[in-house]
Amino acid sequence: MDAPERPAAAQFRNVGQFYFPQTRVECHLSLSPERRWSARDWIGIFKVGWTCLKDYHTYTWVNLPESYSHGSSVDCCALFHAFYLPRPGPAQYEFVYVDQSGQVCGRSRTFNFCSPKPLEELEAVREEQDDERDDEREEEEELMVVVSRATLLQKCLDESLKCQGALQGTLDEARRELEAERERVQRSERAWQREREVLKRELSELRETIAQHTNTLKRMEGKHQDVKYNQENLSSELSKLLSEKAASVRRIEELEEDEKVARGREEEANAELERLRERVQKMTCQMKHEEEKKKSLQSDKNKLEELHAELRRKEEWLQDERAERERLEKERDHIRAQQRELQELKSVQRKSESGAQEPQTSSVKQEEEDDLCTKSTYSSDDEDPPSSSSLCSVSTDTDPPQLSSESWEEEELYESAKDNLMAPKLTDAPQSELCDPYVW
Repeated sequence: MDAPERPAAAQFRNVGQFYFPQTRVECHLSLSPERRWSARDWIGIFKVGWTCLKDYHTYTWVNLPESYSHGSSVDCCALFHAFYLPRPGPAQYEFVYVDQSGQVCGRSRTFNFCSPKPLEELEAVREEQDDERDDEREEEEELMVVVSRATLLQKCLDESLKCQGALQGTLDEARRELEAERERVQRSERAWQREREVLKRELSELRETIAQHTNTLKRMEGKHQDVKYNQENLSSELSKLLSEKAASVRRIEELEEDEKVARGREEEANAELERLRERVQKMTCQMKHEEEKKKSLQSDKNKLEELHAELRRKEEWLQDERAERERLEKERDHIRAQQRELQELKSVQRKSESGAQEPQTSSVKQEEEDDLCTKSTYSSDDEDPPSSSSLCSVSTDTDPPQLSSESWEEEELYESAKDNLMAPKLTDAPQSELCDPYVW
């Protein structure tokens, strides 16, 4: 057996068997709350046997009411104008509901379009006159209008639908009022039930309280009888109790004094504890301060060791410079002694050989200049100057020169160059040593 066919989400209502293309066509349908409907949905008139959604003859958009909300059923109406309807003929058509995603949600039964017959489908009606016209004109003019039965039925159907819509709105309003009244009654009933439960609980509590008071009253009556019989015993017991009370009062006073003493001791102990805490805090701070001082002393010690090492390096460098200076001074003294010997030799030769010729004098001058250049070269290269024996050998090989003012200037330049070599090499020392006043 085949499964029952599921009802369509959009169901068409009051679909006729045929329609007239000269009049507009209204399509009424009901939409189920199972789907979400949109104003972009449309209804088309399709010829039976259509294969795709583009085969529609005409279509119109769905006009959803403003009060529509998702999850509720709704009734709506679509209107097709006469200009776009198909021509009369035997072809069968049907209404098709298509949602905005292009899915078919419902189809109506088939119908066709035909022309009304000339006489059978015409009706004669009396035209209604306006209330403002005079009674005399109404009596004189009574017009008869001949219209098609379909137009008349369509007009009656429109009036019926308007009445149905008004009645449906009234019914919906009545339903809403009934639903609100029902909710109000339910709330009142629930409040009454809660109040009833509270009253029941209060009543049960009052009954229990009355029963307890009754039992208490009965026990008190029995006790009252016992009190009457045991009054004498109670008086003796009362005296004993009074004496015990006095003893208890004394004991309480003693305990209070002991408590005061204990509190004083506790306060002293707390004060001593606070003093110890302050002392511990001070000692902790002192230890931290000592540790910081120890760290700073250690850093100062490291700096001092670095300064001592730097001082030792400076002293070694100063000793080397002093040794170098002493060596240069000795070389200067040695050179000056050789110069003095050379001058003495030159003066002796000058006296003994004063009668030399002029050409020899020019050659001697040239040799003397070469000799001075050789001496200056030796002094600039920090090498030992030639010995006196070599100088003497040079002087003996040639005639004694006659010294001019230019030769004396060359000797002064030679002396200044030697003095510069004997001075300490300050430019070779580091910048820190040049700026250190202790080294110099």
